[in-house]
Amino acid sequence: MILLFVCLFFFVGSALKIDREVKDETYKELSLFADALAIIQSQYVDESQPKDLIYGALKGMLSSLDPYSEFLSPQEYKELKSDTEGKFGGVGMEITLKDGWVTVVSPLEDTPAWEAGIKAGDKIVKINDQIIKDYTLTDAVRLLRGESGTEVKITAWRQKEKKMLDFKITRAMIKIEDIKNVRIIDSGIGYIRLVEFSEETPGDLSDALERLYEQDMKALILDVRYNPGGLLDVAAKAAEKFLDKNKIIVSTKGKGNLQNLEFRTRTTSKYKDLPMVVLINEGSASGSEILAGALQDHKRAIVIGVKTFGKGSVQTVIPLSDGSALKLTTSKYFTPSGASIHGEGIKPDIEIEYEQMVKKEEHEEGLPEEISKTLELEEESDDSFMKRYKTDNQLIRAVDILRGVLIYNRAEE
Repeated sequence: MILLFVCLFFFVGSALKIDREVKDETYKELSLFADALAIIQSQYVDESQPKDLIYGALKGMLSSLDPYSEFLSPQEYKELKSDTEGKFGGVGMEITLKDGWVTVVSPLEDTPAWEAGIKAGDKIVKINDQIIKDYTLTDAVRLLRGESGTEVKITAWRQKEKKMLDFKITRAMIKIEDIKNVRIIDSGIGYIRLVEFSEETPGDLSDALERLYEQDMKALILDVRYNPGGLLDVAAKAAEKFLDKNKIIVSTKGKGNLQNLEFRTRTTSKYKDLPMVVLINEGSASGSEILAGALQDHKRAIVIGVKTFGKGSVQTVIPLSDGSALKLTTSKYFTPSGASIHGEGIKPDIEIEYEQMVKKEEHEEGLPEEISKTLELEEESDDSFMKRYKTDNQLIRAVDILRGVLIYNRAEE
């Protein structure tokens, strides 16, 4: 599993300062909890540990708020921090909670989940024959993870096909790669697939852009399909690479001043005028929605694909004194135009459902001329990328649009 929680995280160094009035009122309410705890300890038939009871109460308290808030035991908090470091065992898919079910946002390419046929939108009903309705993400992760080489059975409901599917998947060590397939795919048109947002993403993206720039890139396709997000500041830094100075990238709004933030560009990017297309789909969430929304609102890119996932809340991870932590939804984020993404998603400028087209060698006759030409791109490079993407109708449309933009720009010179 890679960054399993499809959300944006803030890690804070210590418990936040709490307003005295709120604290006093909270102490009054706690008398009921203290009474119940005392009764359990004095009258419950079996032995009970106060810490176990308190942890159970905290889990219930946080889970009653929303699907993304939860209490983390010291071990769970340690595991969450390891998720951002980039390497761990699992099956290789992004999950979130939706309608009480653990739901797949995206399987990652070339991982066990991808190879097994897991798809975005699959609702996980059972793990190893254990029904997981109303499980937290942390609970689901614990069942899915295991030593490399061991097997896990997943039963999932696929709504589009109206059927239940069983998958037997062998776990493996998953190494997060934030960027894949950096290349020129047509004359002057660069392509970067941004898989997710990790701490290394800003530097990796800069390196990728420089490589393409050195190859005389004139336009860019940034592919964030099935990108589930990651760290908020990283997503903002990625968007900054394509915008002019002092432009709003995203704003967050919550109860307090700490949650009301505005992220703006600090420098002028040398790529601020580069013609761009951003590819999105239903598996694009949180950080990728920030990126697509910022570039769309500032008219820096044409957004192509289908509406994104619509995950627009920010979780703050607040450590407690005993090594446990609260993962709490503290704000929601908004695009530069003020639109809330949560539950709505980013709508593309050009809506195109993904359809895998027949390969040229299987069926070329009767295809529109512009598609036939695109299928000839990089014909001499018969690697896995071209095999997969030269039949990708969304990518084909992106290339076609940027060809037109470049032709128009040359005519204007």
